[in-house]
Amino acid sequence: MTQKKILVVDDDPYMRLALEVRLRASNYAVVCAGDGVAGIAETRKHLPDLIVLDIGLPAGDGFTVMERLKTNSSMMSIPVIIVSASDASVNKERALKAGATAYLQKPVKSTQLLSIVRQTLGEVKALPAVVYELGA
Repeated sequence: MTQKKILVVDDDPYMRLALEVRLRASNYAVVCAGDGVAGIAETRKHLPDLIVLDIGLPAGDGFTVMERLKTNSSMMSIPVIIVSASDASVNKERALKAGATAYLQKPVKSTQLLSIVRQTLGEVKALPAVVYELGA
């Protein structure tokens, strides 16, 4: 079975590393980027199965990245999970309307992240306990 590839886009190097370690430990191939421009470039280069995206990024915030993804036919169907420290009361609805599959508030628990990742990739069925996090 081929490893699913996940792109992590976060400007905080410690958060990028934490997410990368969690995902690699769960047998995912992980590529990372530290800003919006690099996130788009890495998406074009690797065409990941999933993107874990922060909102507060330099060189194009998470909303700009999602807009760019949705205008490119080769990238528009890649699911995006937002993992952000920004105010969920302000950004969660906007992120879901912009096309995010889920919105998770930092700090995110490993079990919660992996559950949403597995659901988004279709590896497990949605569980009632986490359905409220999904955009669909």
